[in-house]
Amino acid sequence: MTPLVLKASVQLTTDELDSISPVSRPIGEPISVMRSKVAFKSSTDATSAGVWECSPGRWRRQVAEAEFSTFISGRCTFTPDDGPTISLEAGDSIYFHPNTNGEWNVTEPVRKVYVILPAIHRPL
Repeated sequence: MTPLVLKASVQLTTDELDSISPVSRPIGEPISVMRSKVAFKSSTDATSAGVWECSPGRWRRQVAEAEFSTFISGRCTFTPDDGPTISLEAGDSIYFHPNTNGEWNVTEPVRKVYVILPAIHRPL
């Protein structure tokens, strides 16, 4: 299988990203808007990878899948429902376990590369 390459760094222009849309669960003003460029989307499960950017604002994260991300630019915090606030900036990477819920607070426009992984259900 041929590896997939998405040349998406700080040089990827906003025009190359998909259409802009508001976050789904905003908290207060301003309401963050996001754009993304999907490099890969599996036809058999929830696996996907790409570039994502977002304007300042706060909202709830409620994602069922696991996610690994590396921040290319910007600053933000994430406060999980069951833990302390985590500060993130360019160069930082983070892994979210499946069903990690909490609050994003973007203070400087962020851009990240991400991989979404399907939740793996193992028998007890």
